Amino acid sequence: MSRVQGGDEVWRSMFESVSAVDVRVRPARTSDVLGIQRLVDPLVQKKILLGKDLVVLYESIQEFIVAEIDGELVGCGALHVIWDDLGEVRTLAVAEEHLHRGVGRALLERLETRASDLGVTRLFCLTFETEFFGRHGYLAIGEEGLVPPEVYYELVRSPDEGVAEFLDLARVKPNTLGNTRMLKDLVSA
Repeated sequence: MSRVQGGDEVWRSMFESVSAVDVRVRPARTSDVLGIQRLVDPLVQKKILLGKDLVVLYESIQEFIVAEIDGELVGCGALHVIWDDLGEVRTLAVAEEHLHRGVGRALLERLETRASDLGVTRLFCLTFETEFFGRHGYLAIGEEGLVPPEVYYELVRSPDEGVAEFLDLARVKPNTLGNTRMLKDLVSA
């Protein structure tokens, strides 16, 4: 049963429960930013995720979705569009006490649905969690041939660090050591 009235079908579906533990996935609100920061901070300290300043979280709140169990914020993730057919799964985080309960899967599925609805056909992630993403159809990628040269020329001008990570630019290498660049083709999935 939907928990919202009217509106876009995708956004409405984001409010529905998705598993037996009653995970509720919904678009993030500005009031969720401090909770998102609390979810992300332990992963930043472990050097699993790159830290984001509070202002960056507020500026990108429209890209985020969150997961709740019994009203408690237990997970988050973001979709960042890079190009007409390419997006990035960012800042996918689940509270440690809620790991292996389907929260990450629920978030990733909703991000993929949103990407498809926007016309994005490929999703990129930079991750240490290769098994998790691999189970969901993401494959490790190399550096060459991911975008045509004319698109590369446009993307290299972006100030966004995620785009630089996708392009594997030298200036982000110190931040990405040990991470795996992975890609999923949403059309063939």
